[in-house]
Formats: sequence, C-alpha cells, structure tokens
Amino acid sequence: MAKKAETISLIDTFAEFKETKNIDRATLVSVLEESFRSVIAKLFGSDENYDVIVNPDKGDFEIYRNRTVVADGEVKDDNREIGLSEARQIDEDYEVGEEVSESVDFAKFGRRAILTLRQTLAGKILELEHDSLYNKYKDRVGEIVSAEVYQVWKKEMLLVDDEGNELSLPKTEQIPSDFYRKGEAVRAVVARVDNTTGNPKIILSRTSPVFLQRLLEAEVPEIHDGLITVRKIARMPGERAKIAVESYDDRIDPVGACVGVKGSRVHGIVRELRGENIDVINYTQNIQLFITRALAPATVNSIRVDEEARKAEVFLAPDQVSLAIGKGGLNIKLASMLTEYTIDVFREVEGESGEGDDIYLDEFAGDIDQWVIDALKGIGLETARDVLDAPREMLVSQADLEEETVDDVLRILGEEFEEER
Repeated sequence: MAKKAETISLIDTFAEFKETKNIDRATLVSVLEESFRSVIAKLFGSDENYDVIVNPDKGDFEIYRNRTVVADGEVKDDNREIGLSEARQIDEDYEVGEEVSESVDFAKFGRRAILTLRQTLAGKILELEHDSLYNKYKDRVGEIVSAEVYQVWKKEMLLVDDEGNELSLPKTEQIPSDFYRKGEAVRAVVARVDNTTGNPKIILSRTSPVFLQRLLEAEVPEIHDGLITVRKIARMPGERAKIAVESYDDRIDPVGACVGVKGSRVHGIVRELRGENIDVINYTQNIQLFITRALAPATVNSIRVDEEARKAEVFLAPDQVSLAIGKGGLNIKLASMLTEYTIDVFREVEGESGEGDDIYLDEFAGDIDQWVIDALKGIGLETARDVLDAPREMLVSQADLEEETVDDVLRILGEEFEEER
C-alpha cells in the first residue's frame, strides 16, 4: 500500500506541473529532467549513468540506469556495476564489459525522494514563472495594459491580466477620484518593473504623463502616424493637464487635430482621466513665446527671461493676473512644469511714477502677520499694488484667507498710499 501511495503521489506531482502557465514545452521538459537528475544525484552521488526521458504531453516519464557488467564477486559500485549472473537474469546474452540498461521505478526511491522532487520542481517552476513575467513586461514599459481588479487595499490595488499575472497599481499612481470594485477593468500604463529580489513586481500608473500620451496616440491618428509630435506634457492628475504639440507639416494644425471637432478627440480621454481638463498648445523653441502660450488663457504683456537661472518674470494687466495664476495656483504650476521655468507674475502698473511708488509686502511685516504675507506671495502677489489691484474675491479664494483678514490687509495697504499722497 505504501508503494502504491507513493506512485500515486508521484503521478500527481508530475500532473501538477504539466499545465504550468507561461512556460514553453521545451523549457518544461528541461526543468523536469533537471529536477529528476538533481534528486538522483543526491541519492547516488552522481546522475551521469542515468537516462531521463520526460513526456509532458502524456504526463509520464522514464528513467534508465546504465551499469557495466563485471565478473561475479568483483562489483565495487552497485550504482555503476552489475555482476555477470545478475546481468544474465535480465538477458542471458550479456558478457563482461558490456553495458546493461534497465528501467528504474522512481517510486522505489522512497517518500523522501518524491518529496525532494516536489520541492525541487516547485522551486524551479516558480523561478521560471518569475523570469517569464519579467521578460513579458520589461519591454512593455510605457505601454497601456488592461487588467481586472482582484483586490483593493489602502495603499495599492492588485490587478490580474488575462494570463493571471499579478500587477500592482499603487495609490500614489491612481487618479485621486479613481474608484474601482473587484472584477472591474482598469486601464493604466506600465510604469516600471521591479526585479531586485528575483520576484518581479509590475507597477502600473494612471497619473504618469506617459499614460496621457498613449491615450492621445490612440485617439489622434496624426500622432500615431508621426505627423504630430507630443513635445511635453504637464499633469495635475484628475484636475488639469497642458500638452505642447508640434507638426512639421504646415498643412496640419496640431492643436486642432488633437482636440478634434467640438473636442471630439479629447472627450474620451477626459472621461478616462476622471474629468481632467486638457489644454493643448503649439510648441515653440522661442521660450518667451512658449511661456506666453503656456499661461493661456491669460494675455501676457511682456516677459523678462533669465535663461541661466531658468526663471521668467511675466508682466500682465491687473485683470489677467488671476487667469495666469489659476484656481489654487494650478495654471501657473502647470505652465512652470511644461516650460521647466520658474514663473513669477507681476501686475503692470500704469503711469510713469507707478512702479516707483510701489512697496514690497515684506515691508509691512510689522502691521501684517507673516503667514498672511506668505499666503499672498504664494499666489504671485509681491507688492502692495499687486494686492490692491487684485479682485477682493480672488484674495479670499486663492490665498485661502478669511474675508475679515483680506479687508484688514486692504485697509493697511490703502492707508499707506493715502499717507504718502
């Protein structure tokens, strides 16, 4: 009974790995043979005189031991030699010096040998699956994949692809308003493949600029065909994005082609990105013009650029400052990300003496709390006239100040100019 149980266990062991995913037949045969040889070598010290034949299609295998016939009483190694009388029990024609090949029942090696085989096989198969997963995705970095939600945790979401491979979508790579349930399909870009421990982890992203670029390539044939080039992308995931595009064919309007008739080409992308507004502008190497376009919808009067420091001072009419900065400073942040320049905006003061009459906010530190001054400077207001010329509601919403605080600031600044006059 023990022998029969061991034989059944061995058959189950083989069948368990017969349908292993992602491993080609030749590799599987090689791994199975190597595993058998590894166990034989542990049992007898060497596997050199054994032939192992594996047939995964039928789910069976054969092992043959080859021994040299020696005269009776001269056998020194039972594993490599066989006495003449014993050999002739197999076939009466054997002579001394000939080689005897006989089938070996692996189950006779015992339960420990079968257990060792199972462990060896499991380790090698797992290693192969890791290699297969790594090789499948290492060259797909930057591609969009679709996978099914398998498990949702606080810090990440576990997905599975159509072959059952596990993929990770960390919370930091999800759009803030993303919400998925188990079984739902998710589209994301392959951000990277971590394989430092030999156990590859496929990291996906929905916040990467590359994800937006791949969506554009899928929706805009001119980008896919190379007629339009996406030069730069800046994103605040789920809120707003700015894209700089360029065409080398004067007959093609790159902005119009990307947006489509009545926004038809970006509608699907906006839905995929949870309502993320998309601004498309024409790219140019003229940095002043590029910054001007990046600050749209604001109209810029003039720009002073320091290319070495990668800074730009932008001067606008008072009613354009809030447009340039945008809600919560979003517009100017994206413009800075897109152009890779630090952008400071200033109100253009009318009159010859206007600029000389202005006073920096820091000089009011004795009358206005420093945190209030920092909040005003944080939305691009550096001087007293900047604040006085700004709409009151803008100071409340964008600087995140209480109405009473704003009124106090306006009173203090206004009194200063009344005293001077």
